[in-house]
Amino acid sequence: MNRTRTRFAPSPTGYMHIGNLRTALFEYLIAKHDNGDFLLRIEDTDQAREVEGATDIIYDTLKSVGMNWDEGPDIGGDFGPYIQSERLPMYRGYADQLIELGKAHYCFCTEETLEQQRQEQGDSFVFKDPCKDLSKEEIQAKLDANTPYVIRQTIDHVGKQEYDDQVYGHIEVDGDLLDEQILIKSDGFPTYNFANVIDDHQMEISHVVRGNEYLSSTPKYNLLYDAYGWQRPTYVHVPPVMKDEHHKLSKRNGDASFQDLVAKGYLPEAIINYIALLGWSPDNDQEIFSLQELVKAFDVHRISKRPAIFDIDKLTWMNSEYIKAMDFDKFYERAESYIREVITKDYDLKKIAALVKSRIEIFPDIEKQIDFFEAVPEYDTAMYCHKKMKTNEENSLEVLKEVLPLLEAQEDYSNDALYAMLS
Repeated sequence: MNRTRTRFAPSPTGYMHIGNLRTALFEYLIAKHDNGDFLLRIEDTDQAREVEGATDIIYDTLKSVGMNWDEGPDIGGDFGPYIQSERLPMYRGYADQLIELGKAHYCFCTEETLEQQRQEQGDSFVFKDPCKDLSKEEIQAKLDANTPYVIRQTIDHVGKQEYDDQVYGHIEVDGDLLDEQILIKSDGFPTYNFANVIDDHQMEISHVVRGNEYLSSTPKYNLLYDAYGWQRPTYVHVPPVMKDEHHKLSKRNGDASFQDLVAKGYLPEAIINYIALLGWSPDNDQEIFSLQELVKAFDVHRISKRPAIFDIDKLTWMNSEYIKAMDFDKFYERAESYIREVITKDYDLKKIAALVKSRIEIFPDIEKQIDFFEAVPEYDTAMYCHKKMKTNEENSLEVLKEVLPLLEAQEDYSNDALYAMLS
């Protein structure tokens, strides 16, 4: 594998979680930094969890942040199909090949058998499959009787397993403590983990990016690569995105998805800029990056091992910087609907938009900035009184009368222009 090829392989189960989007972003940046290929693959073999319309959400999310893929279900490529359910016929053949190699076996055990072992072993539970001791004749008899089964990976006396990760360095585990994972489920569908290995090899994926919770189980996947005589990919395990020091960011717990943030008035380009800095840092103090600047600057070795805390205040600040830098016409296109929610009179809406552009952090802030246009609130005249400055209602009123025509003639209501006019 000489060419850098990465893949984003989400399951179509709902909105785009921030952690998933960051994984996709890192995969995209790794590929594009090396002038390689970024693939999109839809992993839909878990039919029970699939949500209608979720695949379109994946497409729309990636496109909205500029992460266009080079190969995928909608545009094709040389390694398709790119939807896992359309690749089903081949997985069983690969599993049968592993059985012939002695690296997989039929398992006819019931859930009761597994539960008994769980209770006997406690927290150190590693399933010891008695089906590995069945003779060929016993196996065939059960198959002939249509006894339900799964196909499990066989892991016997493999000893120390080691590999190198781009973030966490050299990893070693005791291979004989690895659980013999299911490869083909009782319904004939491959498990996510098995299908991933097959698809990644067939699509010539060079770099596999995933969460650090897979560090200890990656040796199981390596044993599969080795059994087939395939080259292992380069691994990039990334730390989780955390809600706080103790809790992972999770849509299941009500944390914001990408779609939630956009609906709340955050710009896609600001979101993607911010999440790039969750667990990765450039070699300087720059914080505002376009996607192309991220591609140029990205260095996989600058991914941190430590969990990243999602800071909504930092994202909000970054969003305000993007709003300030927006082309006015583009800004007005986004802001107009928020302005029309408040303004019903015949005012120059573009002038109002110009007034708020540098004063908001997210688009819903517009309402509280302009609500006085429709109904000026009553102000307590005590606000014009200041003993140290010797101001009271009377002399303040005189100043306001002098300033009113200046304000009415003012075209530029930015902070700097107003300050210059009043000085």
